[in-house]
Amino acid sequence: MTSFLRSDRSRAVAIWLFIVAAMVFSMVVVGGATRLTGSGLSITQWKPIMGALPPLSDQAWRESFELYKKIPQFKLVNPDMTLEGYKGIFWWEWAHRLLGRTVGAAFAIPFVVFLIRRDIPRRLIWRCAAMLGLGGLQGLVGWWMVSSGLSERVSVAPERLMIHLSLALTLFVVLIWTGLDAWNGSPRVEERSKWRGWALAFLAAVFFQCMLGALVAGNHAGLVYNDWPLMNGHVFPADYAGHGLWGTLAHSQGAVQLHHRLMAYLLFFCGIAVGVVAGRDRLLAGGAKAVAMAVAIVVTLQAALGVWTLMAQAPIALGVLHQAGAALLLATATVFAWRVRRP
Repeated sequence: MTSFLRSDRSRAVAIWLFIVAAMVFSMVVVGGATRLTGSGLSITQWKPIMGALPPLSDQAWRESFELYKKIPQFKLVNPDMTLEGYKGIFWWEWAHRLLGRTVGAAFAIPFVVFLIRRDIPRRLIWRCAAMLGLGGLQGLVGWWMVSSGLSERVSVAPERLMIHLSLALTLFVVLIWTGLDAWNGSPRVEERSKWRGWALAFLAAVFFQCMLGALVAGNHAGLVYNDWPLMNGHVFPADYAGHGLWGTLAHSQGAVQLHHRLMAYLLFFCGIAVGVVAGRDRLLAGGAKAVAMAVAIVVTLQAALGVWTLMAQAPIALGVLHQAGAALLLATATVFAWRVRRP
């Protein structure tokens, strides 16, 4: 029995996964800053290995700047940019890519070591392998996203930004969930309460709201309709309809902002309900009640921050903080969905 308990959990593996989750969180935040500063297209080539080094000479900097001058963003948005100005946006994108490489190494190297030492609980090995593959896919999707803004657009395609963020947040959720499993081991008795389905539904709703937020960001829709609760004095935005269904859902500034607002209202009321109803549920464990209260607090703060960010016309500091708040809410919802499965 003792051997089984040791093989079913590993605090070292859990700590490793939580550290990588924190690194993914920081990457989401840096990615938000990269987007808000207009830096995401500053590096026009994808070099997974050699690209880890920034330009190391004046000549290398000039060559990198000349490549940037060839894309529409420079010609149409930044035609007066100097080399010094280019360096300012370059470092944001370079830092984002370097952090991605660092996250990959921080996951892959310990994963191999833990496998050799047989420290990873057997039931979690496949999940860790899937996360390794997901991390590699994220790098490819990141370049696919950037490439959409190098020929005809002055920014990346909103739907590709949404996919890029969705993969990062999927990895973030799985890291947290797997870390909790590694820390605690298999439940001796799995909770079969009504909260299992509701908690997963709330987690899915938070994730969906993050995707809607990515469409808002990709369409720069936070820069329009900056009054609240109305939209330029109207309940329904005047320019809601785009070119066709997909043009409306993914590319209309009025539509994507309205959808994000409506989902925010739903999440706010559901988050408050989770905190209140769970707190009064006598059958729910005390730890789950505490996490439910955390859900209610975080969703309230995030809703208030969203309104503030919108009405301030999405300044960089508030935009980054709002994206960080979204990831924090997703983490809280993940812990709640995991916790209600434990007696």
